[in-house]
Amino acid sequence: MNRKLVLLLSFLYVAFMAFLFFHYRSNEESFKSTVAIGGMVCGAVPLLLALFTKLHFNLPIVISYLLFLVGSQYFGSILGWYGLGWWDTFMHFLSGAILAFAGIALYERLVHRDAEVEISPWIIFLFTLSFAAFGGVLWEIYEFSSDQFFNMTLQGGGNDDTMIDLISDTGGGLIIALWAGVRTKIKLKKNHQYPQIS
Repeated sequence: MNRKLVLLLSFLYVAFMAFLFFHYRSNEESFKSTVAIGGMVCGAVPLLLALFTKLHFNLPIVISYLLFLVGSQYFGSILGWYGLGWWDTFMHFLSGAILAFAGIALYERLVHRDAEVEISPWIIFLFTLSFAAFGGVLWEIYEFSSDQFFNMTLQGGGNDDTMIDLISDTGGGLIIALWAGVRTKIKLKKNHQYPQIS
């Protein structure tokens, strides 16, 4: 069921961006049509993964990812909400939270289940926060590189823009990391209170 829903949602987003591409291309709005191409590429990622891999999808993360694309590409770039000032900061905060959830999902996929019985909540907290912050750093490297090599203006505010973005990414990740740490602590208490019979 998750796979079918991922296919449907991703297809709808790609189709929406394809429609926007042809619309803005016919009106000779090159910037918006370029953003729409980017939207098709980004929206196709879950679609291609669902078609050509056997991944088990974490549906809330996929939905969050697609909502983030709508917020950043459609509302932010195409409708011009990034011009409001606060929208970019909000989107970075949201992306930090989404990356933190992705970090939790990755951790749960990679770590052996028996390890969760004795894992420190601090490890979960630090891993989740680090994953979100690192994602923010990679994005800022992408923005800087695009500005340097392709004469784009992704870092419109220079150093101030970069630091506000990184703080926002980290802030979003911090909230989810705190929640993950507390959740782990509660799980540990329950496991010690009601030990599992092997």
